[in-house]
Amino acid sequence: MHAITLDGFGDPDVMAWTEVDDPGPPGPGEVTIDVVAAGVNRADVMQRQGFYPPPAGASETLGLEVSGVIAAVGAEVTGWSPGDAVCALLAGGGYAQRVTVAASQVLPVPAGVSVTAAAALPEAAATVWSNVMMAGGLQQGQTLLIHGGGSGIGTHAIQVARAIGAAVAVTAGSAAKLQRCRELGAQTLINYRDQDFPAVVNAEHGGADVILDIMGASYLAKNVEALAENGDLTIIGLQGGASAELDLGAMLFKRASLHVTNLRRRPERGSGSKGEIISELRDRLWPLIAEGAVGPVVGAEFPITEAAEAHRLLDSGETVGKVLLTIPDRAATDPSYRTR
Repeated sequence: MHAITLDGFGDPDVMAWTEVDDPGPPGPGEVTIDVVAAGVNRADVMQRQGFYPPPAGASETLGLEVSGVIAAVGAEVTGWSPGDAVCALLAGGGYAQRVTVAASQVLPVPAGVSVTAAAALPEAAATVWSNVMMAGGLQQGQTLLIHGGGSGIGTHAIQVARAIGAAVAVTAGSAAKLQRCRELGAQTLINYRDQDFPAVVNAEHGGADVILDIMGASYLAKNVEALAENGDLTIIGLQGGASAELDLGAMLFKRASLHVTNLRRRPERGSGSKGEIISELRDRLWPLIAEGAVGPVVGAEFPITEAAEAHRLLDSGETVGKVLLTIPDRAATDPSYRTR
């Protein structure tokens, strides 16, 4: 088969579409997927640059999510059959024609979503649901503040929060991105270039009950300032640095909680595992997608042979929603695909 390989670490041109070994038949509890599309994530960019190695035992190939068709199922797998249209959360290996993954990390393509577009769902959905809903406990009538509202995770989080009846505030760096966030349901739009987000969120909402943050150190003090009493700050990215001073007094005064989490290195099974998150998605989020309340937001698609251009677009920060890589010779509308 072919996959994207890295010729060292660095700019997007280190990636190449290369012939590699097929993953072979699936083992017990696994399925093999013929990939139709793969999502491009910030973690892929960091791995390409040499800053984010895969977990031990995971594929060195980039790619944390795919959609496609099951080609084979291993022993002990129930509920899946060859030909099923699926999407899957991976620890690596998605930029390829074929991938093998634990069956517990596989989801059906939701009703009303194309096989290609489904590649935009697993990473964003698992990240948002595990942090905003499972850890943060966001509820109807509360306020969610999302940093990077125009990102793949941000555009998904807006929809989930609005679907459960929460208010949404977002930060972004351009009027165009903020307008797209408004179209998706965000009510409070904050341009971080010229507005103080704690002041806006406190004035309009009395603080945020849950904050989903991709910046880390550079936003830590202001995030604490923006939290409501009993608020939850969840940090999922470190684009603004990894080290900062935390005012424990302010946290204590607000009875606030802080979570710093990572999805890629979670175990397959057990409490807080990928399998547990995927199960919640299927039971609670997939019905919202089927109803049309939540859906994939795809900003751009590239043939997988043009992965370098896809990374350049993501690096530029000029896209809204997810960037996808597609396998050119696999049409997502193939009538042999069936959904479950």
